[in-house]
Amino acid sequence: MHTEHGTPASFYSSPQEAMRAPAEEFLYLACLHEGTGVEAPDFLAVVDAEEGRIVHETPMPNVGDELHHFGWNRCSSACHGPDRSHLIVPGFRSSRIHVVNVADDTRAPRIEKVIERDELLAKTGYTKPHTVHCMPGDNVVVSMLGDADGNGAGGFAVLDAKTFEVKGRWENGGETPPFNYDFWYQPRKDVLLSSEFGEPNAYEPGFDPADVAAGRYGHSLHFWNLSERKLEQTVDLGENGLLPFEVRWKHDPDAEEGFVGAALSSTMWRFHREDGGWGADQVIAVESVEVEGWPFPMPGVMSDLVLSMDDRFLYFSNWLHGDLRQYDVSDPANPKLTGRLWLGGLLGKPGDAGRELNGGPQMLQLSLDGRRLYVSNSLLSTWDNQFYPGLRSWLLRVNCSPDGGMEVDRDFFVDLHDRPGGPARAHEVRLQNGDCTTEIFQ
Repeated sequence: MHTEHGTPASFYSSPQEAMRAPAEEFLYLACLHEGTGVEAPDFLAVVDAEEGRIVHETPMPNVGDELHHFGWNRCSSACHGPDRSHLIVPGFRSSRIHVVNVADDTRAPRIEKVIERDELLAKTGYTKPHTVHCMPGDNVVVSMLGDADGNGAGGFAVLDAKTFEVKGRWENGGETPPFNYDFWYQPRKDVLLSSEFGEPNAYEPGFDPADVAAGRYGHSLHFWNLSERKLEQTVDLGENGLLPFEVRWKHDPDAEEGFVGAALSSTMWRFHREDGGWGADQVIAVESVEVEGWPFPMPGVMSDLVLSMDDRFLYFSNWLHGDLRQYDVSDPANPKLTGRLWLGGLLGKPGDAGRELNGGPQMLQLSLDGRRLYVSNSLLSTWDNQFYPGLRSWLLRVNCSPDGGMEVDRDFFVDLHDRPGGPARAHEVRLQNGDCTTEIFQ
């Protein structure tokens, strides 16, 4: 299906055009068995958005991938060919990358190719693929978080967007950061921003506060020259910016600012142009809470965030505390709280979902029109088991008012725990024709 001027149907020339796109009829959900005790491959689920149920599952060929984040081969920033036809689905623990065809049958994806760890390592020197973004020039770029031995790494792998061959490293020589995690780029500003998690060897077995003190976790942002593919500036967020996870640049293609959430410090940072370079200021802080049995005040763990397509509302989840928040960021330096829901968590607050929820809100995805927010509750299998033993996983939907405010959709609930094949866990969501964390505009 193509629009009249020849642009693929799900590519948008601007955020305003994206906001007018039809509502999603279904969504893709990364589901894992890793950590559940079920010896079965992880799978990509197709969820009917109207009925709120899984209508198809595409299992991976191997056990133990730990599906995590995934993305498209093409999107609005890379209008260089047919419509979005494939999902690039990394296994974070296995370091495999699965190329999944969604063009032949959008509701029954099939695996077309698997890039094995050994090939990735041979061509890039990296392991632990994480964030996927399509990029101009027939490229798909993937942030890589580990080296061959599971120590930290700060580079990126490039796949050919048409053949899915591994081209090699994205960065053009020069210095690379000690850690990597998420990234976003602004074509008009010729800049790419990457964030930091830590050493895979530190976090994959579970969380140990001693590893933070030992310098095995990150607290910096990295600004790269996009066209030259070189690191230009590092901004250290310090003790108040530990584990800067998700990067959300404003969708306005002329914007020179956005937000990053520091998960462990539970602080929101606004990055922006400053004195010819880049700076970052803390704009929200979530107070830690004294909880019986905890050796230190419990942080919120601000694990995910999403910015609405019109750049007005910012959402983030506090995975341990259990609250989901909505802020009006019309003035990005002064966010104003406009909505808050309790969706599980460890503080024992009365919930807003109309049912008991195990775990806490984690991954978020927002529809292009900003009206529907999808929420899942798995972070990383070992952390799930450490903080929420016996985690029961779910996917729910929150209805968002155009002027602020949120309400749980009581008719939409996907239970990943009570399944014929045993429990699975829900991680990232992608909407069929793009969403608020895939679309970048030239």
